[in-house]
Amino acid sequence: MTDAMINKVSCRNAPNGEMDQTYLAFGDRIAMRLWQDVPEGQLEPSSRRRYKTVGFVVSGHALLQLEGQMTHLRKGDSWVVPAEAEHAYVIQEPFTAIEATSPPARARSRDDAQ
Repeated sequence: MTDAMINKVSCRNAPNGEMDQTYLAFGDRIAMRLWQDVPEGQLEPSSRRRYKTVGFVVSGHALLQLEGQMTHLRKGDSWVVPAEAEHAYVIQEPFTAIEATSPPARARSRDDAQ
């Protein structure tokens, strides 16, 4: 069955997660979240997640460490982190990004590191 209902979420009223992410629209198989004005430094320790992440940088600069590789993420860049891949983000300057996760990160504690 597919999502057949409109799911509109206003950023002003959206819930925040433990890592200060804002949870946006979501469906059965995908969810969006916003990382807004994340300050410099490590966003989280290296982790593995049960979901795939695709993201888009709105502003700022971060380093993505993914399975021993490193790449710069800057305004206009997009990226993919496969499910179960070891990764970490190091914020180089205040960072704003939008991510989609599949399956939805928020459902059944999938945002928790493994």
